Amino acid sequence: MEKYLKIINDSFSGYFTYLINEISNPSWTNYFYWLIALSLLVWVFEILIPWRKNQPVFRKGFWLDSFYILFNFFLFSLVGYNAISNVGVELFNDFLALFDIENIVAIELENFPIWAQLLIMFVVADFIQWNVHRHLHKQPFLWKFHKVHHSVKQMGFAAQFRFHFMETIIYKSVQYIPLAMIGFGIEQFFIIHMFSVFVGHLNHANLGWSYGWFGYIFNNPKMHIWHHAKDLPEGRPYGMNYGLSLSIWDYLFRTAYIPKNGKNIKLGFEGDENFPKKFLEQLKYPFLDQQKIQKKT
Repeated sequence: MEKYLKIINDSFSGYFTYLINEISNPSWTNYFYWLIALSLLVWVFEILIPWRKNQPVFRKGFWLDSFYILFNFFLFSLVGYNAISNVGVELFNDFLALFDIENIVAIELENFPIWAQLLIMFVVADFIQWNVHRHLHKQPFLWKFHKVHHSVKQMGFAAQFRFHFMETIIYKSVQYIPLAMIGFGIEQFFIIHMFSVFVGHLNHANLGWSYGWFGYIFNNPKMHIWHHAKDLPEGRPYGMNYGLSLSIWDYLFRTAYIPKNGKNIKLGFEGDENFPKKFLEQLKYPFLDQQKIQKKT
């Protein structure tokens, strides 16, 4: 027990030091400034070539989503995720040790060319995320958390990070074992992660891009707008277009849906008019008794 308490303490102090260092020491592998730079770049695209020209630059929910970016990318780890994940990894390693297993690496990537390492990591991670995303819509308990993301009423780049912190725990927990079976370096992970952030920003942006035939491989704004449609088509009660970075999974498994130009469709979900509008209320929502909430509203 003492070992785990030390991990928790070290995680808090270590992440705080890391966060201060990220802000005070810009570098080419600096998450903080890459996040700001990519966000500003996509926002400039929105301002210069908006798809919905009548949508304000500071759209509905812009500042809330901007805070979500900082919270989910940095502050959540400071509050506790970094400590929880480090303890979780140690518990998993201790479990493996009971069977005299030191690690579960099944595929050694270090001898692969860098481009191959990046491609394998990217594809494997995205396929896992696509599956997790499907279940966020299909399982009622998980949908309560995912409603936060679908409460967006006007799409913009920052909407990508409007999501409940429990989604981070869900995604990372499911990804851990498959990705732990593949050896990779931190620099390669950084490249993959920031590329995924960039694609996610573009998918949610007020842009009318579909990338031509690349749209069958990469998710894009014209495809992802339908994922946020308030009115779901018949036969698709749990939604469609679940891809995060890649759209290919939706085409392969027949969950793709782009019936027409979705430029001005209504966004949200049934009953979203009663969904909380403030940050703390949205975080508490999935944990509250939903029947009592419905009676009050």
